[in-house]
Amino acid sequence: MPAVRPTPVRRSLRPLEPVGAATRWLLGTAFFVLFFAVWAVATLGGFVSPTFLASPVTMVQEGWLLFTQFDFLHDIGMTVWRVLGGFVLAAIVAVPLGIGMGAHKGFEAFLEPFVSFCRYLPASAFIPLLILWAGLGEMQKLLVIFIGSVFQIILMVAVIVGSARRDLVEAAYTLGATPTGIVRRVLIPGAAPDIAETLRLVLGWAWTYVIVAELIGSSSGIGHMITDSQALLNTGQIIFGIIVIGVIGLVSDSLFKALNRRLFAWSTI
Repeated sequence: MPAVRPTPVRRSLRPLEPVGAATRWLLGTAFFVLFFAVWAVATLGGFVSPTFLASPVTMVQEGWLLFTQFDFLHDIGMTVWRVLGGFVLAAIVAVPLGIGMGAHKGFEAFLEPFVSFCRYLPASAFIPLLILWAGLGEMQKLLVIFIGSVFQIILMVAVIVGSARRDLVEAAYTLGATPTGIVRRVLIPGAAPDIAETLRLVLGWAWTYVIVAELIGSSSGIGHMITDSQALLNTGQIIFGIIVIGVIGLVSDSLFKALNRRLFAWSTI
């Protein structure tokens, strides 16, 4: 009986098969084109009421009005400043604490239960308290982003540092390294690329917290604009604001990736 030949499988359909940069770009762009095409058919074709969902054309027109008549660039600038300010504050506090927890198990046993407890508390739940403590100014919004980011970073950095290769640590001790030298010359350099990747991911989460912070007691920012547009049932401006957030997030994520590749090019060798 002749042997049965396995059915040939296209290379692009194989699991974990890498995709070229040009193909990846084309596929990603194709999804956006398909998304906007379905949106246009649903709205311009009359299948969805414009009261509930503006068409792409209306959205672009409303976006133009935001820039030309309502100083939307200022709102964008305020939102970006809040995200970066709160995120940088969180990183400055969280990264050293995470390194300490990952490197020293006693410190981890002391701090980890509290950090794990706080990690599950939604940042939005602190807004009434933060308004009482810091008022309705910029500090309140920065603290919302800080609370939403800091505990996540601490735990993720601790896990990264704590998973360092033991053979490298033992080799460093054999060569005469001190405990401080182990942290400075073995644990931190080895964990740096993954810590940078963690910060990139948490920066994306920070964008969700800033919109929550701007929904209450704010006179500027993209979240404030979305709230005002919701009161006027202007779905075109709401959708435009959401898309602007996505575009800024995509750009910042790409810049973060490029910076990580440049700083830690050796990690891919």
